Amino acid sequence: MYELTIESQFAAAHQLRGYKGKCEAMHGHNWRVQVTVAAQYLNEIGLAIDFNDLKNVTNEVIMPLDHALLNELFPFTEINPSSENIAKWIFDSLRKKLDNRNISCTSVTVWESETASATYFE
Repeated sequence: MYELTIESQFAAAHQLRGYKGKCEAMHGHNWRVQVTVAAQYLNEIGLAIDFNDLKNVTNEVIMPLDHALLNELFPFTEINPSSENIAKWIFDSLRKKLDNRNISCTSVTVWESETASATYFE
């Protein structure tokens, strides 16, 4: 089994509804996104997926989040735009986009600061 990881980033604001503290107020982060995929086989030139292709697919998924108020974007109009929920949403979105390829998304980690992150995996 092969595992590949890329990182990307976006800047966005959010507010955590129902949170009793300063994060209930609107605030922003420079989010870092780490995506890990796995493949059992390599292609004819020895790659599971080109890193640029994986970065492009990831950037397609996170592009609508960039410079947005996350609370105004579905599904975060219905669920809190927490790091945990953002990681799961990116994971689910990537899984759909990568479905017809030789690879599968195994985890997504979303960093809201240099010292705080949430990871979603199945």
